[in-house]
This record gives sequence, C-alpha cells and structure tokens, in this order.
Amino acid sequence: MNNLKILYEDNHIIVVIKPYNVLSQGDITSDISIVDIIKNYIKNKYNKPGNVYLGLVHRLDRPVGGIMVFAKTSKAASRLSKMFNEHNITKKYLAIVHGKVSDSGKFVDKLSKDKNGNAFIDNNGKIAILTYNLLSYNKENDCSLVSIVLETGRHHQIRVQFSSRGHYLLGDQRYGIRDNCQICLFSYYLSFIHPVTKKKMEFIEYPPKNEYWSLFTF
Repeated sequence: MNNLKILYEDNHIIVVIKPYNVLSQGDITSDISIVDIIKNYIKNKYNKPGNVYLGLVHRLDRPVGGIMVFAKTSKAASRLSKMFNEHNITKKYLAIVHGKVSDSGKFVDKLSKDKNGNAFIDNNGKIAILTYNLLSYNKENDCSLVSIVLETGRHHQIRVQFSSRGHYLLGDQRYGIRDNCQICLFSYYLSFIHPVTKKKMEFIEYPPKNEYWSLFTF
C-alpha cells in the first residue's frame, strides 16, 4: 500500500489518514500497519539508513479509518502522549447508527474485555464516557448520522455503547449485523497544540462515500 494520504508533516509530527481495515500497529497477524507504511514513506523520502523512529501516541480499531497523528521524535511523542492522557486533544468521530437517536446525549458505562477481544458492559469494568450530537436522520433507511466525542478511550467503546442501546453501527461485523458493508465509523476531526511550535493544529477529513455514507451530505 503506497497511497499514503498526508494531511500535514514537519520535522516533529506527521498527520495522516489511516485507511479502513489497516492495523494501527503490528500484531500477531504480521499484516502491514499504518506505522509500517509511514516508516517506509519516511525512509524512502529522506533516504534514512537503518530503523526509522515513529511514535505511536493513539490508535484506531482496525476496521475504522480516519485522522491520526504520529511523532517523528521522542520529544514530540512524549508531549503528545501527555496531551492524550490529560484529554487535551480533541478527537471527533462520525458514525451512522441504526434507528433514530435523540438530538444529543451522553453515555456513561463501565466496560470490560473478554479473552476474545470483545468489549462488554460490566459493573466491574472501567468507566467509559462519550457525548454525541445527531446531525441527520434518514427515515427511509432508519439510520442516524452522529458526531461523537470520546471522553475516555476504551476498547471498542463507541461500538459497544451504541449497540447496547439498540443503535448498532452500520457495517459493524462484531457488534451489529453482518451486512458486508464497511463499518460506518470514521475519525474525522483532530485538534491539538503542536508539541514543539505550540501552534494550534486542526484537521478535518470526511469519510469516503460508500452505500451508507452517501445517504448523507457533509
């Protein structure tokens, strides 16, 4: 995969679009990850010998696409990681969910993860909080376009919290219905203070249209 979409790059950070169904980082499958792709890009563009440093400071689930920021230096990685840990970075998602949701809402649950990697609501789990706003409702297909802000970043959080309320994400093969469509979840907005220049960085990218996304206008 050589079609890396770069939204911004300097000596300290690189902001890219992670394609659907690409790992954020390598796992036991040995499938190529977005980290591998960016490292190869940096190595080839700048003729860097040996290993290329790239700091992974946040993740997206494999089937989910969208904006990600990576650090090109250890200093930037440390500062970005601190921002994420302290919730000083704003990350928003677009999702299409089954049914009609209320105009806005806040979900507060506790989530755990089983041995198969499935998340589930559990009173003994870790707190999971998100807020959302309804952007549009498609009556003919009975689905809602929502914008979501995570206050916590639990495993499969968005997917489980909506599914548990009867509003599974369209295309979610794990927590929804197997309909052979790409999951309708995309990280479309990212804003943070540059770890070195201290300039405010803001990025917006909308998901590529498929049979569901094309039901709505962005």
